[in-house]
Amino acid sequence: MAKLEAGTIVQLSEAREVPFGYFLTDGEEDVLLHHTEVPEDFDPLQEQTVFLYQDHEGRLAATLTIPDIRKGSFGWAEVVEVKENLGVFIHIGLKKDVLVSKDDLPELSRLWPAKGDKLYCTLKTDKKNRLFGELGTEEDIRKLAKPAERKIFNKSIKGTVYRLLLEGSNIISEEGYIGFIHRSERVREPRLGEMVEGRVIGVKDDGSVNISLLPRAHEAIDEDADRIYSYLVGRGGNMPYWDKSHPEDIKDRFQMSKGSFKRAMGKLMKEGKVIQKDGWTHLVNKEKQ
Repeated sequence: MAKLEAGTIVQLSEAREVPFGYFLTDGEEDVLLHHTEVPEDFDPLQEQTVFLYQDHEGRLAATLTIPDIRKGSFGWAEVVEVKENLGVFIHIGLKKDVLVSKDDLPELSRLWPAKGDKLYCTLKTDKKNRLFGELGTEEDIRKLAKPAERKIFNKSIKGTVYRLLLEGSNIISEEGYIGFIHRSERVREPRLGEMVEGRVIGVKDDGSVNISLLPRAHEAIDEDADRIYSYLVGRGGNMPYWDKSHPEDIKDRFQMSKGSFKRAMGKLMKEGKVIQKDGWTHLVNKEKQ
């Protein structure tokens, strides 16, 4: 008979009752079904279908809760805790969360999943029969995928980052589309497991899509204008920057190109919020701000 193994579903019978629960057996090995896992309608005389895992003391234990994520079965799991020296813990529906080892995560910890992010996982065990989460591969993810239609071009799309590459990031959208975000189409590199929202900038023949996380032109102008306006307010309504300022100075102060700065300033001037004079920009009616 095969050895009982964490991460699997088995049928066990009662061996004996103890003060802290029931020991169940396959005839060769016994595992504990703790009293916290025993429902009111539990019938010890019936064979039980249980899921095996390690309890907090590292002992093989049983639960009547059968998670969707188990050995050979994948699902999305939420990250509930991040431990820098260990990895991230995911919740699969059990009272004990499961570790995804740091060895299976990006080398840079800033790209690790954060609490609330989601990972597509299965389970695996090591040589000591300890249970770990295992990330789905590209092949596993593509089993979920469906082709995108051309009509979604330029539409907004949300998806979860499942793979980090030198040239960009792969996501799978809420609809099941496989998407790629080139590094030139983002302000920062998203985390593994992060939900991102962007727009479709290309639909390829295989049904996958290219995505940009950069704002649309009018959104970028609004954001840049808000940044400049807030800076002006913080300085009492005056700043030594205007359309003819050096690009390097604008980049250092506002983290935007001179072209973006000029477009945002044009918006603020058109709205009558600012004026420029002698190398300075001033809020209009600043005493009312």
